[in-house]
Amino acid sequence: MATTAVEAPLVGVVSEKTTDKRVVRRRLGPGPRVPGTLWIGPVLLLGLWCLASATGVLDPRTLSEPWVVVETAQRLIADGRLPEALATSAYRASLGLVIGVGVGLALALVSGLSRVGEAVIDGPVQVKRAIPSLALMPLLILWLGIGEPMKVITIALGVLIPIYIHTHNGLRGIDSRYAELAETVSLRRGAFVRHVVLPGATPDFLLGLRFAVLNALLSLVVVEQVNATSGIGHMITLASSYGQTEIIVVGLVVYALLGLVADGIVRFTERKALAWRRTLESH
Repeated sequence: MATTAVEAPLVGVVSEKTTDKRVVRRRLGPGPRVPGTLWIGPVLLLGLWCLASATGVLDPRTLSEPWVVVETAQRLIADGRLPEALATSAYRASLGLVIGVGVGLALALVSGLSRVGEAVIDGPVQVKRAIPSLALMPLLILWLGIGEPMKVITIALGVLIPIYIHTHNGLRGIDSRYAELAETVSLRRGAFVRHVVLPGATPDFLLGLRFAVLNALLSLVVVEQVNATSGIGHMITLASSYGQTEIIVVGLVVYALLGLVADGIVRFTERKALAWRRTLESH
């Protein structure tokens, strides 16, 4: 009887211990990286477009079928119209992007590292920020005509603002203790900018670059449809005059692909350049 009385509590303790469940640590981040994230959404949209066209839900007069667009693109490539227009548009966008990034970065460095520079530069940049680049086009046409300089400068003005805003914010957001440490070790200004300022502002600069690429493409679409004689936008304008919906869609798809590729390049560069950061994106 005594033995039974002693064993009963022990059995209860053992069974209670064996039924205890350990706390499972759950992952609070976004989870493992999915390959091809940038292209999954567009592919799904393409599939929906194909389905709607094949079932007759989407009227071809409203939006051409994907296979018709592909055939049209092949014809435009064969006669050389599409490669020539794409080369012209890519050149305009790239040149405007390079000029805008260079000028915006230089202005941000001067304004971000000097109170006097900020007093001189920041106000006019904020004024330009309040005035869309497209609103300046009539004035730019009067000054520069309808040639390439007007188009490139319009794109550059659209690029300049996000580069300046984000880079300036990154410069002013650097921890002041780094400047104090640099002064303690007698670091010269050039070395301070190279080893402290530029790495500290790089994340914000790359974020601004993503917006700059988007603005470059938006500006490109507009300038190529205003008194243009070449480029994807000119091709779309001509197709609109003749009611050629399939050519319009080809041009829009080309614009979309340019945007996706450019954004993918910037995001890849961002991941490589900022691999040292421990963020949710890196998990």
